[in-house]
Amino acid sequence: MTRTRRVAFMLSMLAMSFLTVGYAQDNQSSQSDDVARLKAQLAEQQKQIEQLSKTLADQKKVLDKIASSTGSAPAADANAAAAAPAQPAPAPSNGVHMLPNNGEVASSTPMVPPPPPPPAPRVLDPQVPAGEPSSPLQLHLGDVTIMPVGFMDATAVWRNVDAGSGIGSNFGSIPFNNANPGGHLSEYRFSIQNSRIGFRIDANIKGAHVIGYNEFDFLGKSADNGIGVTNGAFVPRIRLYWVDVRKDQFEFLAGQSWSMLTPNRKGISPLPGDIFYSQVMDVNYVAGLTWTRQTGVRFIYHPSDKVAIGFAAENPNQYAGGNAGASTITAPSALAGLIGTQLDNTSGGYLSTPNLTPDFIAKIAFDPSSRAHVEVVGIERNFKDWVPTTNMHFTKAGGGGSINSNLEVVKNFRVIENAYWSDGGGRYIFGQVPDVVIRSDGSLSPIHAGGTVDGFEAQLSKNFLLFTYYGAIYAGRDVALDTNGSLVGYGFRGGSQNRLIQEFTIGYQHVLWKDAKYGALSMITQYEWLNRDPWYVNVASGAPKNAHDNTVYVDIRYTLPGSAPTMTGLK
Repeated sequence: MTRTRRVAFMLSMLAMSFLTVGYAQDNQSSQSDDVARLKAQLAEQQKQIEQLSKTLADQKKVLDKIASSTGSAPAADANAAAAAPAQPAPAPSNGVHMLPNNGEVASSTPMVPPPPPPPAPRVLDPQVPAGEPSSPLQLHLGDVTIMPVGFMDATAVWRNVDAGSGIGSNFGSIPFNNANPGGHLSEYRFSIQNSRIGFRIDANIKGAHVIGYNEFDFLGKSADNGIGVTNGAFVPRIRLYWVDVRKDQFEFLAGQSWSMLTPNRKGISPLPGDIFYSQVMDVNYVAGLTWTRQTGVRFIYHPSDKVAIGFAAENPNQYAGGNAGASTITAPSALAGLIGTQLDNTSGGYLSTPNLTPDFIAKIAFDPSSRAHVEVVGIERNFKDWVPTTNMHFTKAGGGGSINSNLEVVKNFRVIENAYWSDGGGRYIFGQVPDVVIRSDGSLSPIHAGGTVDGFEAQLSKNFLLFTYYGAIYAGRDVALDTNGSLVGYGFRGGSQNRLIQEFTIGYQHVLWKDAKYGALSMITQYEWLNRDPWYVNVASGAPKNAHDNTVYVDIRYTLPGSAPTMTGLK
């Protein structure tokens, strides 16, 4: 029994040993499988970590690119992106670079990449610093900026004699002090007619810079005789309406602009701020200034930022005098019908007189620095008439030139010089001198005429500008004999045509208040002394040798806010 138990015990122990070895082998196999699975999971997680690191690196590149374009440091955004995984980004679309696809990451909270910083105020020149003040009146449509321009004037004018010319000086018809009734009366006006309104459009189109400019004032004529009695319905008139395109060194302009014969302050720019027409309140500016606003085309070449060369073809008008009180020519008795039909004396219809060719103008301007501007200008004009009694045509060429300068000799003190001389160019001196006279056979003879404006402008403080100018107009004598032996032409004895008109003026502009977003309020004053000397005065009859007047302007002006955007390509 005991032996039997021992055998059974030993058999039991042997069986347990076999079972223990089998279990150990099974357990070892199971642990090996677990280790393999764990290694595989670690490898997969390592791949995901590497992919996440690559994604974060790509995001950092994008953020750095945004920071370089806006000038702000994206350190906080980059740190936030590195602290958490990013969600999948869309695939590239329409050729625009997008963030790469991130795939699934070991996080249950996906993170949207931070947005780029808000853009700086839009300007068309990337060199303009971010945050530059802008006008609330500017309207941006894509790559186009539209900006209203203009101001509102309330102008008071007083003269010691009654020239009857409104708020603009009538240089050629200042009444003599014994004239009835003008020489015995003073004149006062209060008007908003010099107010202006318009708009400017700026755009960059296919590498070219385009400016469209439009400007009106309210100095147009009205047929309403009650305009000063019951209704101040002043008529708007167009001043400027042009388009200018510049690409690289070449520029083209078409439309109604200041004539290229008008002196510039800068280059050959058509912008009003770059034109010299003085700082005065007189809407006819200064006697002796060469100017007009008319339709034309011009081509300008910019060999450098300091030199501009221009050529223009502008609207012609063969002129016999009569504008703004200017003296008119005396025609031969048999050819008096040519005045008003073939030569303009302002009495005919709108542009009713014939012309042979456009007026051709060439200008070269030098701007060695912002403190100096010098230019040389030349003009060619061509005249033609037809004599009905002989069926003959006569043509005659005329021309002229000017030298103008605007120099800042010391800081904030500019010296102005404009000198013009012509043979048949009197129309451009505010129409104060006729272009030609008619001889007895119908042939044409250009009249010598010249003008000058000289003075200075001093910026005494940030808000105070002082100006003073001397201006003069000279009309040459051109006399012929009629078939009956009488004198005809201009400047002959017994006539009353003007020989010399002079002006001295002084004034100031004072900015009372201004804000970049809301405009400016300023006060402008001007004192003007005018003197007129005819070629002939009958002193024996007691007539004075000359006529003169004194004029005072006081103006309150509100100017619209804002300034034009700086445009690439416009120097």
